[in-house]
Amino acid sequence: MTEDTRVEDAPIRRTPYGWGRVILMHLIVVAVPTLVYYNLRVAGHDLFWLHIVVATTYFITAVVLMWEALITLTRKRASRDDPDGSRPRLLARLLGTAGGRLTVADMPPIPSATIIVAAFLPNEREIIVDTVRHLLTQIHRPTEGFEVILAYNTPTHLHVEDELAAIAADDAAFRLLRVEGSESKAQNVNAAIDIATGAIVSILDADHHPCPDCITRAWRWLAQGYDVVQGRSVVRNHDTNMLTRLIAVEFECIYSVSHTARSLALDTAIFGGSNGYWRTETIRTVRLDQSMMTEDIDASARAILAGYRIAHDRSIISTELAPTTFHAFWCQRKRWAQGWLQVSLKHQGPIWRTNHLTALQKLHWTYLLLYRELYPLITLQIFPVVISLWLYQGDVPLRTHWFLWLSTVATLASGPIATISAMKNAHIRYHWWYGFVYGLTVIVFVMLKNAIVLVAMYDQLFKKTDWVVTRRDISHQLEAELAEPESSAA
Repeated sequence: MTEDTRVEDAPIRRTPYGWGRVILMHLIVVAVPTLVYYNLRVAGHDLFWLHIVVATTYFITAVVLMWEALITLTRKRASRDDPDGSRPRLLARLLGTAGGRLTVADMPPIPSATIIVAAFLPNEREIIVDTVRHLLTQIHRPTEGFEVILAYNTPTHLHVEDELAAIAADDAAFRLLRVEGSESKAQNVNAAIDIATGAIVSILDADHHPCPDCITRAWRWLAQGYDVVQGRSVVRNHDTNMLTRLIAVEFECIYSVSHTARSLALDTAIFGGSNGYWRTETIRTVRLDQSMMTEDIDASARAILAGYRIAHDRSIISTELAPTTFHAFWCQRKRWAQGWLQVSLKHQGPIWRTNHLTALQKLHWTYLLLYRELYPLITLQIFPVVISLWLYQGDVPLRTHWFLWLSTVATLASGPIATISAMKNAHIRYHWWYGFVYGLTVIVFVMLKNAIVLVAMYDQLFKKTDWVVTRRDISHQLEAELAEPESSAA
């Protein structure tokens, strides 16, 4: 397999975790610095400054998490303009009141809309029909026009294609688009963009089931001058196992807390790949880059750099399926981590130079890009710092410096505080122990994701860019179907 090969047979192929890369990267990031720091201590150097650097990194992240939680605990949705036209006070602006506002009065009629569903078959064969039926029967259709385009690729003919063709014959709003030669989601979506007839384009993954009024809610923002609206993802299969429960709370932390707070406070957001709503002319200009492993984040950055505006609205709900196995989770998060790294390397410099962002928005995007990549490298230094001190003097005395205590308390408190905000604002009223377990394990969960980030850095350095779609559980019936020759299936 070449480096740029995209994998269509995800239900059959298993990608190794890469434990050797995990160990190697931790030796480089932890073991080697331990020896360096030990020798510096022997040479008489005081490394207390390094304690402060690491503690500051933890503290910054903790403060951001608590700031986001404070906003979302006190704000339910974007505020409307003040009747008297007065500007919000400083404290209100800091809490997010200065973010995007909606004025629903005199909103123009909803224009025509196209929903594009990108699918990898046979990987998503067993879920795609349910998604299509949901979109055709549950979504409120604009009177100006409505269509659903299923843009998919498959290495062989599948029986489900006949079922989908029958649905298309019964409903003129449904269009099948088999993208020959496609090896990526970006190619599927771009092919559908070219034939879309709607003034609004919604992009969905094959497992997403958006709320019935998603187009109406998105149009409220687009009518106010925004170019892209990102909705909120909620895990539909949260009660499958412990992993899906953790991911469900994590998604609430991401979409109902972090993304919401940043959009409210800083009036900028990202397109997350699914449940995103674009002006058609905007997405046709930006398009998706198939060379990027997270084409959605790349498209977000390029849209921002071109002067387009993105909003996040957590009231636009779409449910999705979380990975149910650790292997699927690992592959998904490794792809995300490597994709974010690619975007950071490509766009951080232009983000600093653009005139389309304010200073605070540039700081936010630096937090999303450069700081995100440096975070695991810096925070992991707490281990070589402590170990080298223990090797040097035989014990690890507790420092009494006030900032070290403050950063420790803030770091330990930020996870539970963010979890409380996420549980309070959760779309689904989960059992209380979902949040309790997540709050207790969030540090371990973050350390796991940081380990995945290190592997992603290794793979990017050595140009290992295999793109593995998130594995879906399949039945024995599908496995038998995949074993049939294409001629017999056609």
